[in-house]
Amino acid sequence: MRKIRGSLFTSLDGVIQAPGGPSEDPTEGFAHGGWLPQFFDEDVGGAIDAFFGKDYDLLLGRRTYEIFAAYWPYIGGHATGIGEVFDKTGKDEGEASAAQMGEDFTRALKYVLTRGTPDLGWSNSQRVGSMDELRSIREGEGPDLVIQGSGTLYPALLAEGLLDELTIMTFPVVLGHGKRWFSDATPAKALRIAKTKVTRSGAVIATYEPAGAIEHGWAGPQSTSERETARQAAMAEGRW
Repeated sequence: MRKIRGSLFTSLDGVIQAPGGPSEDPTEGFAHGGWLPQFFDEDVGGAIDAFFGKDYDLLLGRRTYEIFAAYWPYIGGHATGIGEVFDKTGKDEGEASAAQMGEDFTRALKYVLTRGTPDLGWSNSQRVGSMDELRSIREGEGPDLVIQGSGTLYPALLAEGLLDELTIMTFPVVLGHGKRWFSDATPAKALRIAKTKVTRSGAVIATYEPAGAIEHGWAGPQSTSERETARQAAMAEGRW
């Protein structure tokens, strides 16, 4: 069986919107596009290389697909913006790395999970219309399915038990406003940490695997005081 592996860039307050460039996704008044390059270092680059280090197919949401399709196939000898993310210390090397990733992404089979009918003109792209269809793909033959960004996919993947691994790269920045992958739609699930690393720029790279359901219990002895009994009664009656 193939695995579905995800990777996210996030701020300390959980914002995942537009890490790569100012015009990547300014919707809903987001003013901090391009917040990632300031904190990019060799360790972050190494983690990205490791994530994409084996053969893979891409699994993307519709909006991330459109961002990728308008960028990665066109990266060449004069890459700018995201190209510099891949090597802040050397522009030429950064452009070469971005160009290579553009070639790799174009060559990869790209599954787009969407209820709509977007333009899938980027080569090797196909629509996936449901979680049942994705489950069949996952159970078939082929390389792992990897997700970069596409935060809207994760609640459903977790709920369906289809996410095998999630790498979260948390950067030392608070953005205050923007799209988050954690929402009220995210199901309650336990995760276990598989590996972690702190980079020289302060990014925390942690890889998680599913660990079943949430277990509920008391962190200490349960109180049976009169005051606690009154507090419980107030909560039940909507007065607390």
